[in-house]
Amino acid sequence: MKTQDFYFDLPQELIAQTPIEQRDASRLLVLPKEEGPLSHRHFYDLTEYLREGDCLILNDSRVLPARLLGQRLPGGGACEVLLLIDRGEKVWECLVRPGKRLKKGAKVSFGDGVLTGEIVDELPDGNRLVRFDYEGIFLEVLDKLGKMPLPPYIKAELQDRERYQTVYSRVVGSAAAPTAGLHFTPELLEKVQAMGVNLGYVTLHVGLGTFRPVKEENILDHDMHSEYCVIPPETAELINRTKANGGRVICVGTTSCRTVESWAGEDGHMEPAAGWTKIFIYPGYRFKVLDGLITNFHLPESTLLMLVSALAGRERILEAYKEAVEEKYRFFSFGDAMLIM
Repeated sequence: MKTQDFYFDLPQELIAQTPIEQRDASRLLVLPKEEGPLSHRHFYDLTEYLREGDCLILNDSRVLPARLLGQRLPGGGACEVLLLIDRGEKVWECLVRPGKRLKKGAKVSFGDGVLTGEIVDELPDGNRLVRFDYEGIFLEVLDKLGKMPLPPYIKAELQDRERYQTVYSRVVGSAAAPTAGLHFTPELLEKVQAMGVNLGYVTLHVGLGTFRPVKEENILDHDMHSEYCVIPPETAELINRTKANGGRVICVGTTSCRTVESWAGEDGHMEPAAGWTKIFIYPGYRFKVLDGLITNFHLPESTLLMLVSALAGRERILEAYKEAVEEKYRFFSFGDAMLIM
């Protein structure tokens, strides 16, 4: 299967630069998995497609304000450090700029010395290991100095950092938001639960690899990025109970989908789990747990577009995307949503 098979033409003006004022007022394209016409709705209409006994699986990861702007020491030249993975002992794996000037031994400062760091190693992929020095609690320092690590296709400045967090986020650790969940409001979640739809939470810390393009001609040659995820006992039990009672498991976002599909048994039975996943879902994959998916619109030739194509079929997805373009849906992180059931 070729990467170019997942290409579609997207006008730049359809890439959403800012979130809309009301989270659940975003548009919702409803696509039946197998056959039938698609529908153009709004996200607050979601309840019309759910029923008692279903469960929604949500990723409760919270985005770290991981983008640090500072100066190189000595000299004061500008630099940028983007936190990726906590390696322990105050050491983080990071992306740095300018890479040519931030080699092993280089030192950096942020917030007039409130936070300093030293490059302690250079990794084969170009990332750096940075050891930080600070007083107090690191997350509190980051909250004061860090900026949201918005995707590269978003050029506008984010006015309210909470708009790049889901309303149910609670476990800090992502370098990017699980954006399908950005459409939910507390009121909509309450309405869903009042219907008898259960909510279950998993944690997958989204890495920047989610934005990495597939460069290989054959998708099977793509080296999938790793992300850390957790399925708590209560969520595993909820999924098993939902399935046993004939309910549907609907994942909110590709991150929740990848988490449950990574750890489900071949028979669909779910056990509590934690660890790194490199699962790559593309057409031909047999879903073990997921019955439906709420997701945003994804980049051309991306692994996420391949995942949704595995659920509804490549041709069907590309036709839906073509119509979304014609109808001027908003695309990507701050864009509109899609329900595949």
